[in-house]
Amino acid sequence: MPDRPAFDPADPLGIDELLGDDDLAVRATARRWAADRVLPYVADWYERGELPDPRGLARELGAMGALGMPLRGYGCAGASAVQYGLVCLELEAADSGIRSLVSVQGSLAMYAIHRYGSEEQRRAWLPGMASGGTIGCFALTEPDHGSDPSGMRTRAVRDGGDWVLTGRKMWITNGSIADVAVVWARTDEGVRGFLVPAATPGFTAHTIRHKGSLRASVTSELVLDGVRLPAGAALPEARGLRAPLSCLSHARYGIVWGALGAARTCFRAALEYAGTREQFGRPIGAFQLTQAKLADMAVELEKGLLLALHLGRRMDAGRLLPEQVSLGKLNNVREALDICRTARTVLGANGISWEYPVMRHMANLETVLTYEGTSEMHQLVLGKALTGLDAFRG
Repeated sequence: MPDRPAFDPADPLGIDELLGDDDLAVRATARRWAADRVLPYVADWYERGELPDPRGLARELGAMGALGMPLRGYGCAGASAVQYGLVCLELEAADSGIRSLVSVQGSLAMYAIHRYGSEEQRRAWLPGMASGGTIGCFALTEPDHGSDPSGMRTRAVRDGGDWVLTGRKMWITNGSIADVAVVWARTDEGVRGFLVPAATPGFTAHTIRHKGSLRASVTSELVLDGVRLPAGAALPEARGLRAPLSCLSHARYGIVWGALGAARTCFRAALEYAGTREQFGRPIGAFQLTQAKLADMAVELEKGLLLALHLGRRMDAGRLLPEQVSLGKLNNVREALDICRTARTVLGANGISWEYPVMRHMANLETVLTYEGTSEMHQLVLGKALTGLDAFRG
């Protein structure tokens, strides 16, 4: 009879045993990179509200194969969905802003070009984006339209053989450092996607300041003032809202994993703190109420990891449904935020200090909770799938 393994507080359910050697190697690479290049500096970046060298970080991430990671060809790694999820987890364990950079570059901008672009567009943009030498952004959200993109006001009209785009986009990650923007606009033919080089006349991007969350991330407003594009700038296969929504579903999958990285960091910070912080003559981890908090955090973290792994394997099998992604994002982000909030209570006053990672992750997850679809929107997606009734227009 084989020896029973010892209980591992770092892997309570033994989930690592469900991963292959390649999966573990990819995760280790991402973890080392985050430990070397992000963790020593990110608290300072966050406090200053800036990401000092996003282009340099993007090139390093590109060299690691993290940009457009599950895509095939054009310099992309062609990795499994599970491996991509593990990288998202490790990056967000450092900071949500770093995972957002990767998600927007790969799962939104690159995925849109890979899935809906022409061969010429793929060859022109994807190799540079995969290497991190070219930065992309994904411009769907507008100042007055977020959860309901069908109300977008940005317009693209034909003028001879060209397209002319006018409108504004808001809360665009990577926007003011991007070399190319994937812009979604209303046309007489329905919603279309366009590749807008940042140097195009009439295109401007302004960095959004004074954020209380995702402070180590570049967030921007885009203005398109009569931006003239050739006919070849339109993504030929992107017609209707189904195209941008499919890109969002791809990005949400990475969030299903990434949010757990933030939760893991906060859980481990609380676990360590509970073993060293003394009150009433003993470590606070010896008190029943603290142990109950730690146990509940561990349970939800492990459940979320099993859910993420299941969805990743469905994606690798070509069987992942958008409704299942909504289920994953709804559960994992909501529970991750609750884990971070509980960890903050374990750390007491120290929980609000930048010397510890908990408040930073907690604030970041307040944004992750609402971007790429709010919790309420994902509840309604699931509600419609369960009942067959559409509550969005009720």
